[in-house]
Amino acid sequence: MRVVLAAGATETALIDGISAAGAAPELMAHTPAADAEILAHGEPIEAPVVPVSPTGCPTPAAVTRAVREVVGFDLTVVDAGLAEPTAAPTVDLEAEPGADVREPVAVHEAERLFERAWEYGRELSDEELLLGETIPGGTTTALGALTALGEPDEVSSSLPENPLERKRRVVERGLEESGLEPGDCEDDPLRAIRAVGDPVQAVVAGIAAGALEDGTRVILAGGTQMVAVAALLRHAGVDSPLEVATTSFVADEQGEALPETCACLDCELTVTDPGFDGRDHVAMARYCAGEAKEGVAMGGALSLVPDGEMGAVRDRFEDVCRRLGIDDERDGAIDERAERPEGTHGS
Repeated sequence: MRVVLAAGATETALIDGISAAGAAPELMAHTPAADAEILAHGEPIEAPVVPVSPTGCPTPAAVTRAVREVVGFDLTVVDAGLAEPTAAPTVDLEAEPGADVREPVAVHEAERLFERAWEYGRELSDEELLLGETIPGGTTTALGALTALGEPDEVSSSLPENPLERKRRVVERGLEESGLEPGDCEDDPLRAIRAVGDPVQAVVAGIAAGALEDGTRVILAGGTQMVAVAALLRHAGVDSPLEVATTSFVADEQGEALPETCACLDCELTVTDPGFDGRDHVAMARYCAGEAKEGVAMGGALSLVPDGEMGAVRDRFEDVCRRLGIDDERDGAIDERAERPEGTHGS
């Protein structure tokens, strides 16, 4: 199994109150680069930030890395518009970071980026691909794409309380600035990305479309951001079998909305519970409290864990947390290296 992680940025993440990002935008810009390094190397190498909230909730990259160390999988990181460079080896598709969705154009050259990604997806020789993402602000741009397509506008959040109404107002403004109404992009999904999406969407959708055309099994590893990608593919006329694999944290937040939307999009849905509620560890407790929930291919990676091996993943997750400076199970102490502004892991 190969995991392909698309890492990118959007200025949408800087909008106050829609992302868990709280203090320093210059650090948040390093988050996707740090996520890629954690997944590739087990810890940040050049990125100056460990993506972890002050409450002790680390980036989902730590979970995905734990799975990689237990079950093993090949990894490819695709630069899907990084704002800062990463020390992880990357495939360069010449993507630029996305603009604020409230601008008339959120993703310049969305069509060309999709085409490059499609060509890359066609070239991959793996029988199975698990596609993940890391992009702060991504649930808001997912909402933008879904709304432009005329699909249900329910998305998740890395915050315990989802600021959905605020995200909807942002998307409404973005559609207005782009001269669009909800559903106007039903027959033109790349226009939806261009107007109110992000470059990671174009990359993941393109890779998926190219790989599916070549007969590869594609699993979209993530929550509502990957549901948005599935919707973009269906509206592009891709009718191949699609799978969405996410965490129980997203599924619990979304209730019946998630399986209903996946059914409407003819996508198989897999939900995996990592069993964090059975451990006394600050990081696992924060996930159970509703932080982070998903990202960096976490749900898809967890779905790869064989029966009886999830305990080993939890053990290894604790090891990864110690390497990231979250090493006290009793009081959740976070060392100086990991103590960073809130919300460096999503939207």
